[in-house]
Amino acid sequence: MNWGAFAEQAPELAAEGEKRFDSSGVVLVGTLTKDGSPRISPVEPLITEGLLLLGMMWQSKKALDLLRDPRCLVHSAITDRHAKDGEFKLRGRATDVQDAELRLRYADALYKKIEFRLEEPCHLFAVEIESATLISYDSEKRHIQRWP
Repeated sequence: MNWGAFAEQAPELAAEGEKRFDSSGVVLVGTLTKDGSPRISPVEPLITEGLLLLGMMWQSKKALDLLRDPRCLVHSAITDRHAKDGEFKLRGRATDVQDAELRLRYADALYKKIEFRLEEPCHLFAVEIESATLISYDSEKRHIQRWP
C-alpha cells in the first residue's frame, strides 16, 4: 500500500514516522545485493502525493539492488546511542517510477524541501508499505507499535 493509504489506516503511526524522517532528512535503506547479502545506504526520503519516494543516483548500487529485488527496509536515522527520539521502520517493496510527470513533480518538491534537484538520468522508487514499526522510549520502558 502507498503512504497515503498507510496514513489513513494508521494515522498516528504515519505521523510519527514522517516526523522522524523529517527530523534528520535522511533514512537508511536496506536492500539485498546480487549475492543476497544486505546493503544499507542513506537516502533523502520525500513524502508527497500520498507516496513515499526515494530518489537515487543513476546506476547506484542501491538502485540496481532494488531493480533486481524490490524488497527493502526504510529506517529512520538514529542520532545517538540511546535512540532517545526512537526508531521508525518500514518493510516493503520499491516500485520503479517511470511516469515523467510524477518524476518532474518529485524533482520540484525535493528542491522546494532541501534545495537539491536530482537530475535525470536518475532512479525514482515509490515504497509500497507492507509493515511498519515505531519504537519509542521513556524514562521507564520501551514502547513498540506495529502495523498491521
